[in-house]
Amino acid sequence: MRDDLQDLVDEVSRLLGAPATLEDPEFTLLAFCAQGDEVLTGLDAVRTRSILTRGSTADTRRWFTDFGIDRATGPLRTPADPAAGILTRLCLPVRHRGRLHGWLWLLDEGRTDLADPDPPGLAQACALADRAGELLAGRPAPGDVSGDLRAALGGDDAAADRLAGRLGAGTAVAVVALRPSGDGPPPGWEPPGAGAISAVLGPLVAVLLPLPHRRDDRPAVAVSAAALHRLPRGSTAGVGSPAVGCRELPRQWREASDAARVAAVDPRLAPVASWAELGAWRQVVRLGGPDPALAALLADPVLSRTAEVWLDHAGSPQRAAAELVVHRQTLYYRLGRIAELGGLDLADGGDRLALHLALRSARLAAGPGPGSTRIGER
Repeated sequence: MRDDLQDLVDEVSRLLGAPATLEDPEFTLLAFCAQGDEVLTGLDAVRTRSILTRGSTADTRRWFTDFGIDRATGPLRTPADPAAGILTRLCLPVRHRGRLHGWLWLLDEGRTDLADPDPPGLAQACALADRAGELLAGRPAPGDVSGDLRAALGGDDAAADRLAGRLGAGTAVAVVALRPSGDGPPPGWEPPGAGAISAVLGPLVAVLLPLPHRRDDRPAVAVSAAALHRLPRGSTAGVGSPAVGCRELPRQWREASDAARVAAVDPRLAPVASWAELGAWRQVVRLGGPDPALAALLADPVLSRTAEVWLDHAGSPQRAAAELVVHRQTLYYRLGRIAELGGLDLADGGDRLALHLALRSARLAAGPGPGSTRIGER
């Protein structure tokens, strides 16, 4: 989010051709942009202090709030105070759904074009101020641990550091992704486990859990199993690779959510799968989808299931026929149809690999279904 806010301030500065700053309601500086080195010499004392100290004095805050900036819903001009070293400014309130989240300040240095009632680019700048309000509205509130977890999973380093401070320096952590079936976790649901922190992210629930040792994720697997007992039948969970500290949470979350997704379609890994045990699924889950060249074959449920069972049994006709409960000659006939329909040479390792990846990718894309989750068994 910090990068998004900086890009936004840069764009406002470009649109209105003036130095710009973004501050929150406590006058804490969030981002700033100068219009070239030649402008820096013209900055007033207030803006210079704000940039250097990331904040403003009580007198400065009172000076601006006396002009009604905390009540403004549209662009507002504040006058100069030469004695205090304050230049004139254009203030754009940053709001979201009526709530004030800060201000965008444009330092006009007495320029006549910004003094116009509707300077060029003002409408676009106001739209960007609204966008800033939307971004700031999503910031975790002080003490909002769930909000910090959501932000850290999205790559917010400041939120990650707050979580690490809460858990203790050098603490090993695991991330669990819970994939509730149906309508999600019941009201008032809380994850089990001492020190666990949870947050809802769309259809998933993220759980951050401290570990006694980095190389031992068994506590996370145990917590996942206990959590599933409190969730609707058919829910699954995934566990990402452990790490020390919270700066790797985005990577851990991707692994955990991918593992939960695989557990939902592979009964051998359900209901709790860890990233480390996924094997070939680690490659499959990162694919964009099944190979479209095999679409005709994948659309045939009987042939698809036959191919998957045969490949899962390493090409053994005896074991595949036994699981499919068909005569071996029937299996050979189907394999011939699979090769013909897919344009494959089933004696070629590359073609077998392509087929196996496509079958598993199609299973992931289809999602879990009732009963067995092999393709063609729905």
